[in-house]
Amino acid sequence: MAFLLSFLLGFVDGLRSMTAPAIVCWAAHLGWLHFAGTKFAFIDHRSTLIVFTLLAIIELVLDKLPNTPARTAAVGLTARIVLGGASGLALATGAGISVSLPLAGVIAGMIASIGAIAGAFAGYHIRHAVVLRTHLPDLIAAIAEDAITIAGGLLIVSHI
Repeated sequence: MAFLLSFLLGFVDGLRSMTAPAIVCWAAHLGWLHFAGTKFAFIDHRSTLIVFTLLAIIELVLDKLPNTPARTAAVGLTARIVLGGASGLALATGAGISVSLPLAGVIAGMIASIGAIAGAFAGYHIRHAVVLRTHLPDLIAAIAEDAITIAGGLLIVSHI
């Protein structure tokens, strides 16, 4: 189950690269994930929560700008792969999986990276298809994608 949730959290990261790390921080803040005594203990600090939440909000705004590069471009995709993998590893650590089985945490991170790639390409193509077929303004589709990303991410971490 943890590997599926890692994949899904990676998928969320593929949609919005800073949302998954922010959600992991919020999960720690809400007591859903526990990082005390691990290398990820910094995630449970208030300053980490503030920084990642602000970065996620900034990304939500910047995504709406017309000159924002596609999430499938090399730099954006690389960031999603790295942040998705880190979020998956953090998820496994916070759930206590990688503490008892260190290799499982690495595998969860790799699976999350694959989820990030899937999320980046699926999100890109689905959003464009929705805009073309429904004639909705891209802004409306982007805001809907934001809501789905945030709600989905919170649903994922609340079930670990």
